[in-house]
Amino acid sequence: MKFETKALHIGEEPNLSEGGSGDVVSPLHLTSTFARNKIDEPPRGYEYSRSSNPTRNALEKRLAALENGKYCTAFASGLAATTTVLLSLLKAGDHMIAFDDLYGGTRRLFTHLFNKKFNIDINYVDARKVENIADAVKDRTRLIWLETPTNPLLKLCDIRSIASIAWDKKIFLAVDNTFMTPYFQLPLELGADLVVHSTTKYLNGHSDSVGGAVITSDEHIDEKIRFNQNAAGAILSPFDSYMILRGTKTLSLRMERHQQNALAIAKHLEAHDKVERVIYPGLESHPQHQLAKKQMSGYGGMVSFELKSDLNGARGFVEGLKLFTLAESLGCVESLVELPALMTHSSIPPEEREKTGIKDSLIRISVGIENIGDLLEDLDSQLNKL
Repeated sequence: MKFETKALHIGEEPNLSEGGSGDVVSPLHLTSTFARNKIDEPPRGYEYSRSSNPTRNALEKRLAALENGKYCTAFASGLAATTTVLLSLLKAGDHMIAFDDLYGGTRRLFTHLFNKKFNIDINYVDARKVENIADAVKDRTRLIWLETPTNPLLKLCDIRSIASIAWDKKIFLAVDNTFMTPYFQLPLELGADLVVHSTTKYLNGHSDSVGGAVITSDEHIDEKIRFNQNAAGAILSPFDSYMILRGTKTLSLRMERHQQNALAIAKHLEAHDKVERVIYPGLESHPQHQLAKKQMSGYGGMVSFELKSDLNGARGFVEGLKLFTLAESLGCVESLVELPALMTHSSIPPEEREKTGIKDSLIRISVGIENIGDLLEDLDSQLNKL
């Protein structure tokens, strides 16, 4: 099956066998527990919904198929998924390498919990240069964690080249694929061991569900993650599973429109005299445009740009927009705007933000699927006030 077909059918195959109801849409299984005739014969393997649930399993089957992986575990949030990956693959005293530009919540989790409390040694490096990854490897290195493109500076790294280093050194490689989704990028095919998603974003796509997922083709990794998920209980609810199943059906259509609008906005902003610079992998001005063309089949719906202004000017800009809703999160059908320095990345010390390139005037927009003329008019209305 091609992507669009898998997104509609995998995980929701109608049960037409005797006793099956033939549901075209996977039913919402809200039960917390499952009855059995005998102690050692749970029905169809289901015992308790923390361990396994039919609606969640349907979603996991689909997400694994979309990433061209074998196994998936769905979590209560993207950070719950990230936490379980580290708990499953690392122990106190281990070392990991991470991209220096990460979602603020991820970096907060790594630094304040795993580094300070669990004694995981972490090196943040500019992974745009493969040699920086190679130079950071230690004897105790067990995991490399990447976002590509990163949040919010849309930096890219060469997954295949970094995977080669990880393979040679027997290091796990995890890639957060939230921004691109499996529609535009397939990290497992490029050599990653695991793919992590905040399903809250594009996979669901409608700002009405919070969730996360881990996909892998390694049975041993899956066993560890599944055990720790069941032990810690960070599961995705049946209702959220149902909502994300519904969202994935239109993923291909939405991603095409997100990209179409984002490219138009990026080009428009790049030509505006009130904008210092625009960051979008689909622009030829992006320093890694050729890598984007090589390892991705599209450029996504996220655009970041710097205003020719200060923090107060940037604040006034985002607060004055009408169609771009001022809110955290991303990847939904409606357009969102945020100021990383005061919102998603405010937990990162100012000197660290400056070091990685997150300036006070940096704006991040998640471009929705509205009429492009309306979106451009909204942006111009505030740009012209600067």
